This record gives sequence, C-alpha cells and structure tokens, in this order.
Amino acid sequence: MSQYPNYGQTQQPYQGQANPSNPNPQFRPPVAPSPGGYQQTSAAYPNGASNQQYMQNNAQGFSGQQQDQSYFPPQQGIQPQQQHAMGQPDMAGLTNQMGGMGIGGENAGGYGAPSAERPRKKRDRHAHHTIEQPAGGSQAFNGMPQGGGGGPYANQFANQFSQGAAPAANQFPVAASSYAPGSTTITTEPPPQQPGTPLVGMPVQSSQGRVDPEQIPSVPRSRDVPAAHFLEHLYPTIEQHLPPPAAVPFVAYDQGNASPKFTRLTLNNIPASNDHLASTGLPLGLILQPLTRLQEGEQPIPVIDYGDVGPPRCRRCRAYINPFMTFRSGGNKFVCNMCTFPNDVTPEYFSPTDPSGIRIDRMQRPELHLGTVEFMVPKEYWAKEPVGLRWLFLVDVSAEAINRGFLDAVCEGILNALYGDSNPNDEDPGANGAEKRKLPEESRIGIVTYDREVHFYNLSPGLSQAQMMVMSDVEDAFVPLSKGLFVDPVESRKVITSLVKELPNMFSQVKSPDPALLPTLDAALAALSKTGGKIICSLASLPTWGPGRLFVRDDGKMHGNDAEKRLFTTEHAEWKRTANKMVESGVGVDFFMAAPSGGYLDIATIGHVSGLTGGEVYYYPNFHAPRDTLKLSNEIKHTVTRETGYQALMKVRCSNGLQVSAYHGNFLQHTFGADLEFGTIDADKALAVMFSYDGKLDPRLDAHFQSALLYTTANGERRVRCSNIVASVSDGAMEGMKFVDQDAVTNIIAREAASRMVERSLKDIRNALTEKTVDILAGYRKNFSGSHPPGQLVLPENLKEFSMYMLGLTKSRAFKGGREPTDRRVHDVRMMKSMGPTEMSLYLYPRIYSVHNLGEQDGFANEKGHLRMPNSIRASFSKIEEGGAYIVDNGQVCLLWLHAQVSPNLLEDLFGPEYTDLQKLDPFMSQLPVLETHLNAQVRNILQYLEGTRGSKALTIQLARQGLDGAEYEFARLLYEDRNNEAQSYVDWLVHLHRHIQLELAGQRKKEDTSGEATALAGFAGLRAPYWN
Repeated sequence: MSQYPNYGQTQQPYQGQANPSNPNPQFRPPVAPSPGGYQQTSAAYPNGASNQQYMQNNAQGFSGQQQDQSYFPPQQGIQPQQQHAMGQPDMAGLTNQMGGMGIGGENAGGYGAPSAERPRKKRDRHAHHTIEQPAGGSQAFNGMPQGGGGGPYANQFANQFSQGAAPAANQFPVAASSYAPGSTTITTEPPPQQPGTPLVGMPVQSSQGRVDPEQIPSVPRSRDVPAAHFLEHLYPTIEQHLPPPAAVPFVAYDQGNASPKFTRLTLNNIPASNDHLASTGLPLGLILQPLTRLQEGEQPIPVIDYGDVGPPRCRRCRAYINPFMTFRSGGNKFVCNMCTFPNDVTPEYFSPTDPSGIRIDRMQRPELHLGTVEFMVPKEYWAKEPVGLRWLFLVDVSAEAINRGFLDAVCEGILNALYGDSNPNDEDPGANGAEKRKLPEESRIGIVTYDREVHFYNLSPGLSQAQMMVMSDVEDAFVPLSKGLFVDPVESRKVITSLVKELPNMFSQVKSPDPALLPTLDAALAALSKTGGKIICSLASLPTWGPGRLFVRDDGKMHGNDAEKRLFTTEHAEWKRTANKMVESGVGVDFFMAAPSGGYLDIATIGHVSGLTGGEVYYYPNFHAPRDTLKLSNEIKHTVTRETGYQALMKVRCSNGLQVSAYHGNFLQHTFGADLEFGTIDADKALAVMFSYDGKLDPRLDAHFQSALLYTTANGERRVRCSNIVASVSDGAMEGMKFVDQDAVTNIIAREAASRMVERSLKDIRNALTEKTVDILAGYRKNFSGSHPPGQLVLPENLKEFSMYMLGLTKSRAFKGGREPTDRRVHDVRMMKSMGPTEMSLYLYPRIYSVHNLGEQDGFANEKGHLRMPNSIRASFSKIEEGGAYIVDNGQVCLLWLHAQVSPNLLEDLFGPEYTDLQKLDPFMSQLPVLETHLNAQVRNILQYLEGTRGSKALTIQLARQGLDGAEYEFARLLYEDRNNEAQSYVDWLVHLHRHIQLELAGQRKKEDTSGEATALAGFAGLRAPYWN
C-alpha cells in the first residue's frame, strides 16, 4: 500500500469532514424526540396500561406469526461479539409447501457474495478508487476485496469504527460492512471457491400444490433487518457496492462515489456488451434525486468557488472535475474519466503530484475526494441575473373554496409556511431574526387572489394594510402593480398577516362560482418573467371561466376502452403554451387542488403545467376542512421550506461505450439530446435516465456517470451540483446479477410504464408489466441459476422482493383494473414520474405496524439515542389480529385502523380516558392528543419517525374504524398481498409467474400481441422494442 501513503491519514479533512481516524464519529440517523412538552424515558407511567392487556384471548382471533429477528447466514471468521448481527432462519421445508412449483433462490451475491478474482485494472486508470469484485471466502465484508486484492482502500480507513474485526480481514471497518442479506431460498448453489457454505435447504417436491405464504419473500423483513443494521453503522459509498433498500434511513459516508440518496444505478456491475445485458432482461438506468435532503450526521454538500474562471472541465466532453479523473505529467494534465481526453491544467488549478501520481492537495479539494459537490459558476452560466427566489401565492376565492373551508385552510397554511409558530405580534426580528425567518433572506413573496377576476395586493411594509388592485379583464392578462407585489415576508409581516387572515371574510359576501385559472397563471407568469420563481396555486373547482376554460371530459363512457387514454393527457393548446413559457422563464408551479364534493377537476390538463415545469400536484379528493386542514397546512409549509432551485438545466454524461437513450420525469426537453429544462426543482423530485450501448465496454476499466444540475438557489446563487457514480464492468452478466439494485430497477420500470399511459391502454400496460417481470426472472433462471429441478421457482438474491413490488405496481391507483376516477389515476401517474426511490418504495408496498402489541421499549430511544422501531408486518389481512390496532403508511396517507373489538384500555391510553368506545372517537381526527401515557408517547414517537422518512406528503392520521369509516376501504386496498384491486394475491402471482417461466424455459411461452406497441417503442429514445414487450 505504499502507492498511496498519505491518503486519508496526514491530510486534514475538508470543512468538518469526519476524520477517518476518529473511532467515535458523530454520525447517527435522526431520532424522533418525544413530542413537544412531553419528555419521557422508556419507563411506563404508573397509570399506563401494559400493552399485554390490549390482547384479547379470543380463540377464533387471527394469530400473526412472529418473524425471526435476523436472516443473516452464519459467517466464518467473525468474532463472537458480531454474531448478534448474523443468523439464519429456518427455511427448510419451503419446497414442501410450494408443491409442484417450489421457490428456490440463488445466492446471487447481495452485499457479500464471493466470486472469482478478476484481473487487475489498468494501474492509475481511475484515480484512487479501485472498484473490484468480491473475492475470497468470507461473505461478511460486502464485496470488498479480500487478501492481497485490497487496492488503495485497504488501509485507508483501517482504524475507523473497527470493532474487533476478524484477523484475516482486520484492514476493513467491520462496523461499516457487516451487513449481508440472507438467502430467501430453499436451495442455493454453492458459489465457487466456497466449499464451507451450507445449503439453506434441500429441494423437495410435493404434490400438494400449495404455497405457504409465510415462506415467500417478505418486503417488511427486507426493510427491518437492514434498518436495524444501518441504525448503528454507516454506509461507505466505495467499500459497499450495493445500496441499502430505498425505504431504509441510513447515513452515507461519501468516499468519492455519490450517496445512493442522490444516485442509484440499476446495475452496479455492468455487462461489457449489449448481448450480455439483454440476457438479464434488466434495464440499464440511473435514478437521480439531485437536491435530496441529507440526514443528521451527513456532511453538508461543499460549495466551491473558482471565481470568474469557473470549475475545471474536460475540453472534449465538458465533464466536470471529479475524484475519478487522473493527473499526469507532474500535475500538468488531467485525464477525463468519461472520454479519456488529456486536458491541460490551468496555472490557477495546478498542484504538484507525489511519485504515485496523487495531487498533494487532494484532501484539501472536495471535488477530488467527494462524490457530490457544488460549484459556483461565473456569468457565462447565467441566463438572467440571479436573484432570491420569488414566491407567488395564487389563492382561489371562488364559492366552492369558501363554502367548504378550503380557503381558511390555505390561509392557515400560508401563515404557517411563512412564520410558523413564532409570535405574530413581534414584528422586529431582532437578534433572533435568523430563527424566525423561514425563507432565505433574499427571498420575496407575493399574494394574488382570483375568482372571475384577478386581485393583486400591494404589500409594502410602509402601508397600514394591503392595497388591492383588480384585473377584471381576464382576456388580456397583465400586472397592474409595479411596486409592492413582492416583498420581504419579515419586513411586511404585519401587512401580510392581516391580509391573509382577512381573506375568508373579504370574499364571503360576494361569491363567484367560476374561477378563471389560466388568465391568473398568465398574469403570474408576467410578474415573474424577468426573475423566475415559484407559484403556489390553490384550486377548489373546475376553472370554467375566461380563456382556457375547461369542461367535464370524463363522462364515464370512456372507462375501460382505448379512448380512455385521451383522458390522461391534455389537448388544450393554450395550457401547453403557458407551460412552455413558464419553463423558458424559470417558473414552476405547485397546485393544491381540492375536490370537496368529489367533483372533476381535469388534473390531466391543469397538472400538465406543474408536470412540465418541474412542480407537483397535491390532490385532496373529498376534502373535509376539519380533517384535512392540518395536512394541507403542513404540505404548504413543506413546499415553501424545502430546498428549491429554479431556472434549472440538467445534463447527464457517461463513459465511452454507453450513451443516454431516454429520460423519464417531469421536465421539458425540446429535442432528444438537448439539456433537460426545469422551471423549478426541489428536494423531493427525481428522474430516471436510461442508457444503451454504442460500443463494447472494456472489462478492465470502470463505467462512470456524472449528473450536472445548473440552477439558481433560493438565496440567489447560480450553482452546478455534480454527482458522480462509478460501476465496475465484467465480461458476462453473472457478476452484474450480484449487484442489482432492486429499488432502482423497480423505479425505472414504473416510470417507463407511467410514460406509456398516453400511448397504450391500461390493460396493455399491466400485461407489459407482467411480461417484463417474467422476462427478468426467466432470464435469470435460464442463464445464471445453474442446475435446479424444473418445478422450482428460483429467485435472484437481490431481486427477491421484485415480484411483490411489480404486483404492487399493477395494483396501484395508476394502473389498477376496474373503475377509478380519472383525476386520481392521472395524479398518481404524474406523481410516480417524479417521486424519489423512498416514496416509490412505500407507494408500492406500505409499511404496517401493530399498535396493540408494542414492546415496552418500542417507540423510545435506546441507550445510544436511536429510536427503537417495532418490526413491520406483511400487508395481508391474515396478519391482522382480532382486537388489534394498526398504523398503515404508504407515503401518501397514514391510516390508523382499529378493529371493531379493540380493547377499551387501548382506546383510553391512546386517545384519552373519555374514549372507551370506537363510536366516541372523532372521525375527522387528524392527530393524536398529547397524553401522559406510555402507549400514547410510543405511537406519537413512531409517527414522528415515519414523518421523517417519506417524500413530499405530510403525515397526518386518518381513522379507519372497522365497520364505521369509509377509510376502511383504503385500508383493504393497501393490503397488497391479498386478492384485491382487480388483481391476484401475492401467492397466486408467484404461481402465475412460475408457470410462465416454465413455459419460457420449454420454449412454449406466448406473449401478448404487442405488435402495435413494439412498433411504437422501436424508435423510442433508442430502446429496443422487446424491452417493454
């Protein structure tokens, strides 16, 4: 290891970076504190009932089977103190239950599967991050090189977090690398050079023809075990090649490879040729969430300013400087890792190199050792003078908004977003102004109301109250104010607060039934055209007035036929034109749309504006003011306070041999190959990038990818955020199957399916999803699984739960069979195209926790300060116990389901002593009361934890009492493992997949007739037509 003697040892970390030599780093996941005003340890209150008394001894009740605490295979060479993280479930007898089908699985690698030693890569080809394949005999080190193949990272973090590593591998940080998911299968094919690995089970055939639901792959288990692991351990981005599950919170340690929170590759080991990739059936793609939120304990993204020179870039492909570029000629040249072009180093950026070719200032330059950084950029990167973000609130004051309480809720949300809980009478920020200010100091806000007319307000701080100016002629939109429309929310707090509080009364006497939405958007665009900005628009009824008026298109006659797809898009030229102009001006729109009477709002047309500009639609079907006010208020606050950029452009670059073939998301792209344009982009938005081969990759070199987002921050700085990710390359596809990211694959397929909504019928899309699932599993069975009995279903180790996620996709509101309101279906499709991996994972399979049998320590911090979460249960009614209470969260809604025979003691401890019966509960309750009971504190802490690990939707509870509330139907819909949503149960789905896999292996499989679809897809962004067949 003398090649890199100073790496990470003598150099000082940059701006608070964790020192690798520190054995006790300050990295830890967020812990849900006890709710405000209520602090409690894990001890129960004297008058708090024990959770055991909530369980009713009912003989005919459902009994949920306790899941094993661990599913780690036994490892050799691990010290006893690490054995608590290892273990192996008793999976024997699984095939007995599978009958003639059998579920088998391959130990395809996961975090720790071994493989044969690969030839070394070219020396110094990719800076100082050697991406090797796993080698050696131990699975405990997550694919890191063993023995002499350690590469430059063998000693880099030798002392970091090590806790008694085995002598044979003490150069690796065990605490950061001991996680390896266990096998799901009844039989595993022993990997090469590992004779000591026991089989998980023996293949046994049975003629019973039944499947034990307990033994099929479990999504809750695949989340709970990694969550427990990453609660105590970091995720090092170079040493581990397989990211944690998307629904699992973790702290990433950036070692030069971008965190999976920013970038996720479908294959972290890429086949060298297109033919090898085709044999897997998997897509090659990348999920990007460039502004995602960081977790407590993660270092902030460094901002680097090169002044007027700008960041160093490759002269040929224009890639930005990154950790994988190499320096030669004594530091006078740097070689691009994307196109291999040698570039001259400018005098300002020059630094000498040591004898091994490493710049001596490497650890002082974040762009040379971190995977994600931001560059300040000079004026040639500006489209217009950058200023602080302008927020413009467009408030619907029509009759429906007033009568249903929607206007009151919106006004409450605006004040909550701007000022929170601070004292409204304290107008002087004083010394604590930074704490009271919710927006960056350079940001400005404006308020406009509309019905048949558009009302602008002068909010200048010198006024005693706001001045209204009315634009009555909506045929020719303009801005009647030249001054006072956009103000500092702190300086004008008194004026803004009095206006917003008075809005419901101002329009209560004169109610206009028809809102004129498009003219209002055009006027807002005129106000923001010079600077760009963000529009927050509320709407409570179909806009049927003025230019761009809409009509009810969904008459119910188009459902279930080919004409239905016309309802999923807009053909309105004026709305399209406005959306395009907004993107060009750097303006984005978020809509808050409520249908208090369950009416039609034409989200397909209105949502087109938010979809194209990079915004979002928050939809409240059957809005009810007491129940949904808190959710609406919190979501407005989240929208305003999350990290948001505007006037954004994005470019994705990749190594020679690959090319970008398609993008999926909410953005504007004028021609293929052009940059992606966003009016605004925020922390919750993600997009997918597809790649295809334009040659053959060199297995001796790595494949590199870089995303560059050019945007203006909310405080008015023009920056580029760069994220870099690297993947190894192998001759065949076997190694690639060991490093498949299940969440990235699911995200890619879901987004492509959403993109097909306007082209294909829902039935065709569901069939295509089924065929794609069969293609992937059959490809693995045929090419990579070795010898197994024909009647056995073999699942790849890293795609164990893939079939369940695909079943959840076909059962989602976006694609499910049967009748579904068009607005709800279109809303979910557009949301699916932009949601991040965490939100997608929860959307496709909800997390469910039982409340009635929580352990005494559940919901409280452990001795290390981490919240102890209970294990989640499977989404099946067979797991629901009589007398039980359950939290069901799919990232969009959070239900509290209560069995009809729930214990009165539980109700008292959870809701208060006056509630001893389900019928006494307020059906419009949206949050739990704060009580000094053990159970109440547990559940509130758990809900607070769930709120921190989701997407853009606020978490408020909705009661679903058995036999009493309509939300019970939503609860039943979310039990995705059961037969519902016009689709099969999980067990029947696996049987169906296995039958088609057997037909594929026998050469007798007949696919659906997709000739028309194949023709439509043949020219789509260079993708092969069979990808979607």
